Amino acid sequence: DICGVVAPGDRIIINGILRSVQRIQNGQKSTVFDLYIECNSIEISIKEFEEVDISEEDEKVIKELATDPAIYGKIARSIAPTIYGNDDVKEAIALQLFGGIAKEMPDGSSLRGDIHVLLVGDPGIAKSQLLRYVIKLAPRGVYTSGKSASSAGLTAAAVKDDMEGGRWTLEAGALVLADKGIAAVDEMDKMQKEDRSSLHEAMEQQSISVAKAGINATLRTRCSLLGAANPKLGRFDEYVNISEQINMPPSLLSRFDLIFIMKDQPDETRDLNIANHILRAHSAGEEIMRHRKYPIPGADDAYFKEKLKPVSAEIDAAMLRKYLAYAKRTCFPIITKAAENALVAYYKKLRSVAYESTDKPVPVTARSLEALVRLGEASARVRLADEITMEDASRVIKIVDTCLRQVAYDPKSGGLDIDKIASTTTKAGRTLLRDLKEAVKALADSDGKAGLDALYQYLEKQNYKKEEIERMIDKMRLSGEILLPKNNTIKLLQ
Repeated sequence: DICGVVAPGDRIIINGILRSVQRIQNGQKSTVFDLYIECNSIEISIKEFEEVDISEEDEKVIKELATDPAIYGKIARSIAPTIYGNDDVKEAIALQLFGGIAKEMPDGSSLRGDIHVLLVGDPGIAKSQLLRYVIKLAPRGVYTSGKSASSAGLTAAAVKDDMEGGRWTLEAGALVLADKGIAAVDEMDKMQKEDRSSLHEAMEQQSISVAKAGINATLRTRCSLLGAANPKLGRFDEYVNISEQINMPPSLLSRFDLIFIMKDQPDETRDLNIANHILRAHSAGEEIMRHRKYPIPGADDAYFKEKLKPVSAEIDAAMLRKYLAYAKRTCFPIITKAAENALVAYYKKLRSVAYESTDKPVPVTARSLEALVRLGEASARVRLADEITMEDASRVIKIVDTCLRQVAYDPKSGGLDIDKIASTTTKAGRTLLRDLKEAVKALADSDGKAGLDALYQYLEKQNYKKEEIERMIDKMRLSGEILLPKNNTIKLLQ
């Protein structure tokens, strides 16, 4: 009667009798014993964050912190304090840690509350350091690197169990183990294409369907995903569109609520601050290590505390974990009318570009509005507030606007084009493709061939640049839509 009540990835308490069985190899008794539990009852832990114990004194400190007007800055600065700057990224990660509210509707559908963040940046900008620190903070966090992660390792693997006489069993992967926590995936651009596609369902539907070796199961992956990736060419190229430099499929990019572009641009003041910050951290670390081996006279805890001040968190990691757990357990804010109107007005303002004519690109999709709501809930949770106010709305609009302007800005139209990251071709690209096909048909001779020089002249009259046309022709040739026979001609195949 207790069979089939738990799924891989569930947190459970088992009561039973511990037994041991001797292994037998080739008919000989081995000296190795296997342990197993004869299970009498199973308790499924439904409590979230049950691992974090919060005392009454802790609760007092947490409530005091929540009333501090500078709490957002304090929490952001307490995330990876050894890394200088990146304040906007740290603020977004802070909101991701608090998370929105997962909602279950009466019809059985659910709306996710987890916020997904992607960091795309030049090498040496401390992305991996950030990811590792966040995993330490999250009440339940799993770190994995893309190069070594397969789809089975991220989702679930079907394995043969030696104990069960070779029966197939399911083993939970990284995303399932991070249920109700954070999964950090580093080097996402180095993952295999097939493995990356397994993230789609896990990110949006928050579940993973397994159909392997006669096992059909659905596992829960209610976790926030924090991804890090490098640009295609290793570094960002100033002269190429940012969206073209992110080596990830559009279907995956559109599922991230926030995408941050972290460029390593030389700046004298900033570079000096970073250098000083790094050297302070190293010199303090050196003194601590020296003190362990050869005690420094007069060096006590207060001395080291002062030394480590520039690189220590304003709220220490243990306290911040308790704060996060407390906020997630007790805080369920409701949106106010003013904040609702502000979010709708911002969404409408972004979409309004496309209202004027059908020829304009789609600036954002409804997913961006959902991201705004989730971030607003997280922002209110930071203050342990019961309501999402105008202050929260303006904060999240600022963060989302910064991200959209980095990845979806279209210099040609001067507006935003979400197709830059949400589909393989932008609106401008689709228009050029259509015009190019029509031009070839208009200029074609009886064999269906058109001269390239005449084609360039024809399209340049429509305000297209020669480089754009050449790039599109190359793209079409690779996808098998056109042929380039001899004598500088072009022919349509489809």
